[in-house]
Amino acid sequence: MASGKEHDKSTRWLALPFALILSLVLDVESGLISGTAFLFGGLWLSPDLDTKSIALRRWGIFKGLWWPYQKLITHRSILSHSPFIGTALRVGYLFICASFILALINSLGFADALEIMDLLSTLIKNNPKNTLAVLLGLEASAWLHLIKDGDPLPKRWHK
Repeated sequence: MASGKEHDKSTRWLALPFALILSLVLDVESGLISGTAFLFGGLWLSPDLDTKSIALRRWGIFKGLWWPYQKLITHRSILSHSPFIGTALRVGYLFICASFILALINSLGFADALEIMDLLSTLIKNNPKNTLAVLLGLEASAWLHLIKDGDPLPKRWHK
């Protein structure tokens, strides 16, 4: 199993090659978006957010958002350290947290807060290639993490 520093180093070193490959497969814009998502996924949306990790500390004053996630998800479980499921769960959890925060802001009289969700929805619908690039970058960074840990599938899947 790799240390947090090893995960970070691998993420930083492989983000540019990943972006270049996606630039060749899709286009330059999608490659840049995917490389950025790869960095964000590896450094801030790590499968290790269920522990006291470097990735968790990067959230600074917002690291408390991940406290319920830590209490509900056990480390290296199918829900945190599995291809596709782990990434989808972390992105979904972050989306739910953002929705609650925006609803709170909206209830305080800032009506523009809900417009952010509408804007995000419109961006996703109108830019499917860039949405795919974001998802590929996030998932690829999770795969890198799992491979660096020695096995991309949780031990419970090997029965």
